[in-house]
Amino acid sequence: MAEEQARLTIAGKLISIVLILGLIGVGVYVVGRRGIGGGGSSTTGDTEAPQTEAPDTKGVTTVSEYKYVPGDKLPAVKGVSQYKWDANQKILRFSYNVWAGWLPVIAANRGTKPNPESVFAKKYGNVFKADRHSYVGRCYHGFREVSHDERKAIYRNEKINLSSDRYEWIDTLFALPEAVMYLTLVDWHDRQGAPVDYDKLFSDIRTAIDEAHRDDTLKSVIKADLGAFIVKDPLLGETLHKFRSSGKKLFLLTNSLYDYTASVMSYLLDGERKAYPSWRNYFDIVMVGAGKPAFFNELRPFVQVDAVTGAPVGNGDTVKHLARDKVYQAGNVVAFEQITGIKGEQVLYIGDHIYGDILRLRKQHMWRTAMVLQELEREILVSDRLEGQIKDLELLDRRHRNLESEIDYQSLRLKKIQRLLDDPATAAPLRARLDEARRLTRHALDGLRDRASLMDGEVDSLEASIDRAYNPRWGSCLREGNENSRFGEQVNDYADLYTSRVSNFGPYSPLRYFRAPRRPMPHEI
Repeated sequence: MAEEQARLTIAGKLISIVLILGLIGVGVYVVGRRGIGGGGSSTTGDTEAPQTEAPDTKGVTTVSEYKYVPGDKLPAVKGVSQYKWDANQKILRFSYNVWAGWLPVIAANRGTKPNPESVFAKKYGNVFKADRHSYVGRCYHGFREVSHDERKAIYRNEKINLSSDRYEWIDTLFALPEAVMYLTLVDWHDRQGAPVDYDKLFSDIRTAIDEAHRDDTLKSVIKADLGAFIVKDPLLGETLHKFRSSGKKLFLLTNSLYDYTASVMSYLLDGERKAYPSWRNYFDIVMVGAGKPAFFNELRPFVQVDAVTGAPVGNGDTVKHLARDKVYQAGNVVAFEQITGIKGEQVLYIGDHIYGDILRLRKQHMWRTAMVLQELEREILVSDRLEGQIKDLELLDRRHRNLESEIDYQSLRLKKIQRLLDDPATAAPLRARLDEARRLTRHALDGLRDRASLMDGEVDSLEASIDRAYNPRWGSCLREGNENSRFGEQVNDYADLYTSRVSNFGPYSPLRYFRAPRRPMPHEI
């Protein structure tokens, strides 16, 4: 073994030497030909000037064969292509076998077919509604509804990761102004007939709205006329009083700073009940500027602030007690539980932000949660008004499923009959009966398929009519097709309770323990 390895090593060395000498010889030959003057422009001195391709006078295209001839400078691009921007068709078709420069384009697009992970598709400028499986249902580009085929080409080829930077969530009242402005500007830009960077457009909208919140531009307008922007619930004070009277402790936790908090809460609660001259009398602890969801997943310390100026009080001393007559800023849930001694299921936290109030809290802590969803009142009213149509739709769905089962059975029966007819061993008398059975089965199958097609149209029409009653464009905010919407599923998963307003707790005893109804799995229905 050792001798064989040695012989192979020597042979390899000899081959390598021959290859190196050959390459050196080829190099000397090429350099010698250039020195003789074979086709490059000569230069004085030891350095050879870089060469470029000579101009091609035949036209714009590079399809035809041509001979490479070095030139002094890059040629100017002549003419323009015949491509015109079409706002309704975002897919550009081109021949990529005529220019090697398409290679990085294809790589950036993740292949030659449309797909959601393309660099060029990071933002389509679309706003869509997804179901609980992240399947994209209805979808709008500006004010134009995206067709089924276009939606399928964009969103159905790969699994959609809604947590990626490509998507922005519209799941709170704060996000609605962004969505409306985005749809409006996308529609306006497309009508101008020019391309637009949809990603940057949304970022600009988000930046502008955030700045309006930070510099008090928005809040100063609201504070100047609270009645025009905030719907006052006349039963809110009574409900809070009922909780306090039963021995419950109430705390206020908000991201707003104290000046705005005081204005809004004074409008809602001051003077509602004689026993509570100020809104602060309802609450045992007031916490502002909480920075949720950071309040639930970070350890920022509590800071006491002046109730008049909102400025920090003290010299940065650690807050060891949350007093009733004080106002606190920042803080965290861990410190709150340690200071108050109230933990886990002892707390019912009521919020209206699915991410900042509910989702992050439920993922990391044991507080009970109640989601305030103001759209719920209209959803219930529409559902009650359309109760008959909704039951009709459920009945049609059941009949359609039964019809599909019958179609499957007849299709299998027809295949079995055909296999028997194809078998040479089948006797003649039996073959005659099988021919008749095949004819009857085909006739029955055609009739069933016709009925299924008619029923499909009836289901689609009724479903569209019901959806339009909730919202002409988006339907119910809690459902998408036969499934919960993505938002509805989050409410279902992370909110222990959900209601349209806090005062809905008023008719119930403060000691009431709310139990979820038994929900059957699909196989139990």
